[in-house]
Amino acid sequence: MLYDYGQVTPQTVTAEAEAALRRADELVDRAVSPPSLTFDDTLALVELAAGEIAIGYGRSAFMAHVHPDAAVRDAGQAAEEQLHKWGVSITFREDLYRVIRSFSQTDEAAALEGERRRLLEHWLRDFRRAGHELAREQRSELEALRRRVVELEVAFRRNVAEHRDWIEVTREELDGLPETYIQGLKPGAAPGTYRVSLDYPEYNPFIEQARSRPHREALFRKEWNEAAKLNRPLLAEALDVRRRIAALLGYPTWAHYAMEVQMAGNPERVRAFYDDLRPPLEAAARREAEALRGLHAAAGHDDELQPWDWRFYDTQQAREDHGVDQNEVSAYLPLDQVLDGMFALTGDVFGLEYCPVPEARAWHPSVQLFEVRDRESGETLAHFYTDLFPREGKYGHAAAFPLVVGHEGADGTYVRPVSAIVANFTRPSGDRPSLLTHGPHGEIETLFHEFGHILHMSLTRARFTRFSAAETERDFVEAPSQIMEHWVWEPSILQRFAKHFRTGQPIPRELVERMVGARFLNVGTRAVRQVFFGTLDLALHATPEPPDLDAAIREAWAITGLPYPEGTFMLAGFGHLMGGYDAGYYGYLWAEVIGDDMWSRFAAEGITSPDVGRQYRRAVLEPNGSRSGDELVEAFLGRPVSSRSFLRLRGMADSPGSPAPGG
Repeated sequence: MLYDYGQVTPQTVTAEAEAALRRADELVDRAVSPPSLTFDDTLALVELAAGEIAIGYGRSAFMAHVHPDAAVRDAGQAAEEQLHKWGVSITFREDLYRVIRSFSQTDEAAALEGERRRLLEHWLRDFRRAGHELAREQRSELEALRRRVVELEVAFRRNVAEHRDWIEVTREELDGLPETYIQGLKPGAAPGTYRVSLDYPEYNPFIEQARSRPHREALFRKEWNEAAKLNRPLLAEALDVRRRIAALLGYPTWAHYAMEVQMAGNPERVRAFYDDLRPPLEAAARREAEALRGLHAAAGHDDELQPWDWRFYDTQQAREDHGVDQNEVSAYLPLDQVLDGMFALTGDVFGLEYCPVPEARAWHPSVQLFEVRDRESGETLAHFYTDLFPREGKYGHAAAFPLVVGHEGADGTYVRPVSAIVANFTRPSGDRPSLLTHGPHGEIETLFHEFGHILHMSLTRARFTRFSAAETERDFVEAPSQIMEHWVWEPSILQRFAKHFRTGQPIPRELVERMVGARFLNVGTRAVRQVFFGTLDLALHATPEPPDLDAAIREAWAITGLPYPEGTFMLAGFGHLMGGYDAGYYGYLWAEVIGDDMWSRFAAEGITSPDVGRQYRRAVLEPNGSRSGDELVEAFLGRPVSSRSFLRLRGMADSPGSPAPGG
């Protein structure tokens, strides 16, 4: 029975969180006083408790990100903190540690195999990382520090989510933007003006298309100073607390501690990964910068190309050199058609059927609900919601949220997963439907990417909560989403569903070919920006001493080759650092390399091959985190992952060695 989100109130949010905590505690209490020292009486109960917490999250904490009522969001925020603290505290329970440790020494434990063996190993590792080998005083300090990190992260993310800023411009200062964009803007305070906010559907087109350079700069600076006053001290304290945690546990740095549980294993391997990729990426970025500077000079500017300029000229290049006008392309990408096309494609490739559920009983009228069925057997596998348009107080980016985590229930039946894709795509305007943008990081690419997470969450067959809901190593988890992005660049795929919203005519093949020709335009520039974020993350977390935050940004920024934007502090809005990607931002590029390598099999054997799709579903999506990322990739590719596909796809010569990211 699906939850009725239409009846949610601040009181139900609080009650659901408390009920989940109560049910979880009851299960753990049984586990620490088992009638016999067996897997079913210990670890299995703890996993069921984790499943209850996950369900409670979907009914309470999730509301903090999507509910239109501020009081409900506040209650959800409080619930999120409670549930996160439970997750932190569970590994600090000494009674649970003693029971699991005792079980680990039994004959049954020694004979465990597969997912059960992996589960025991992970819990023993967690207990060690929780400090159970430390003196009692140190353990108490460690638990307090971990709780403080959660508090800081929650506060930081909320400040970003609630930060509202904008510029006000006249009609003339919107030169370069299409009429549909202008119609969607809110009026400014002064008569005849318009408000351009930091929301992506407003920010990105303005930065990419507005001819007013001073206003591009003004908007860029606001985005790079997002929540700066509130979040700078929170970040500084969080970095300090993380260093203290690492030192207590005997790790050289927080990065060593964080990466121990990832594919990478340690920051040295990540640095080697970057060192391998940087030469070809930087060489490409330098070549691209020369062309962009030429456009800048041709526009009559005699100063340096600035950070708020490159995307504008990148868009101009795509339009002039490749004949790609994003406004023209968007006319062929109405959201409903794209969704239908995505469902048809993934249904054929992975053997699925998607059925709309008429009574969604969701948290907002615009939200839709779908049932996922296995095409061959007709079995219901999962449900997912789509919440795709911006509104006040809503989560400001794009993400997939697990609401019920797939796992084996107490009675042996499988608890079907429920998830939600949350995004902020261009709203319908006037007589126009929502028209998605194309291009690198465009809205259609974002949609396919996030739907990759939905598929990962929906198709899991992992037995335990610990390994379900896309719970692979964090530096692998984006790979099944990165692979999805490739389909939006295939002419034969786009022509299936990309049809003009007025005429119904399919997108011209020659336009798609021009789009594909521009796909990797300035790819070196984009990639070194990823390296900038990743090396900045390392600079903050792979050091035993407190870093100079401003110096760290400036030093990492040097790889971009652009002047540093003085008077900004982008770290305050860099949500990844306080949202679970601390010492892990490298994982985006890492996973992109893996995703490209896995895509190479589709490219070689058929981009819509049901045989390859079913093998990918069985080898990668269904096992989820029950096997390591290296094992998942090797099961699908028949070899370790390599960076060669990533480089070749972008027209770059292989760098010497090109070692596998995870090996």
